[in-house]
Amino acid sequence: MVNTKNAISKTIVIIIVAIIVIAAIGTYLFISQQPPTTTQTGTTTTPAKKIKVAILFDVGGRGDLSFNDMAWLGAEKARTDFNVDVEYLTPPSLADMKPLLESYSRERKYDLLVLVGFLWTTALNETADKYPQQKYAFIDASTGVVRNNVVEILFREQEVASLVGIIASGMAYELGGNTIAALAGMDIPPLWKFHIGYLFGAKYFEKKTGKKVDFLWDYAGTFTDPSKGKAMTDVLLSKGAKVVYGLAGATHLGTFESVKDWEKNKGEKVFALGQDASQEWIDPNHIPLSGAKRVDTAVYTAIKMVVENKWQGGIITLGLKEDGVGIWDLDSVEWFAKQAADQGKLKDLTPEQVKNIVKNLRETYIKTEVWSLVNELRDKIINGEIEFKTPLSHTEYEQIIDELLKGNLNAALSKGSV
Repeated sequence: MVNTKNAISKTIVIIIVAIIVIAAIGTYLFISQQPPTTTQTGTTTTPAKKIKVAILFDVGGRGDLSFNDMAWLGAEKARTDFNVDVEYLTPPSLADMKPLLESYSRERKYDLLVLVGFLWTTALNETADKYPQQKYAFIDASTGVVRNNVVEILFREQEVASLVGIIASGMAYELGGNTIAALAGMDIPPLWKFHIGYLFGAKYFEKKTGKKVDFLWDYAGTFTDPSKGKAMTDVLLSKGAKVVYGLAGATHLGTFESVKDWEKNKGEKVFALGQDASQEWIDPNHIPLSGAKRVDTAVYTAIKMVVENKWQGGIITLGLKEDGVGIWDLDSVEWFAKQAADQGKLKDLTPEQVKNIVKNLRETYIKTEVWSLVNELRDKIINGEIEFKTPLSHTEYEQIIDELLKGNLNAALSKGSV
């Protein structure tokens, strides 16, 4: 009897031990199959440090309703999507750019410094190598040097400008003329590309339709002087321009005033075209279209690289294929008008009315055959049949323009022909 009891006791002990072992194994397997609860380093469960970003505008700053405001838009979207801290700074002058960048880099307060526009080139070139641990995103320009701590996000401006050139040419004829113009800000590489593309589009229209297009281009020398923009646009209109493409930041706000006053005083309808943001809402009766340059996408992309720990220095280019440039559609026109309305900037019209006015202008002054040419060229670009040259010097830029004026469209291309 005693032996039987001992045997039973041993059996119970064995069963209990087995249960404990099985439970332990099961717990281990359960834990090992769960998603990790650590941060990216895999060494702690402490939440990751909040990313801090500084957006350094060019001297034009916020309120240009174009380039700088688009940068702000991209940063605000990143703030919402990624819960990052974002601060903004506008240098008072060109002379302040390098000291400001040097100070921000030395402090290492920000995980990413986003420099908006070509005017930061010298400051970045003289600062980046001193602070290799500081990340920089250079938007819409290049230093000419590839660095591990700098990502340069450029645009293929020729692509959007070429489409605008076709449209402007078609509109000029519907307005009873054959001259198109552009008012550009400063004589800098991004504007070289706009010049090449816009002229290419005009000559493409000329080649495909047999209708001659006269072309005017002028540099204002500034992005911040609307009164100068108005005076210079008045001159372009007096030379016969029916459509003026605004490529001068806040300066071309004066272009918008000029075309409005021209019709009021001369009784002759003329148009302005916007760029970067959708600017139709500013005066939908005289701005039927805007080219898109997605500075917001570039800024958002740079911040996302840091947030997702996927940083890679070098150059990124955005064009039609990447939705980095294009023509703002009517839904976008309405969306930007809503943003303007929310900020109290849209007067006397609703966003829907803005959209409808623009829709009517486009249907009246941009004919079906013009859209067909736009789509034809757009497809060639997206499919990679043609690619535009990027001039590496002012001399090369001038040579391309000279050849385009002679009708040699292929001079602007690095691949393909038309």
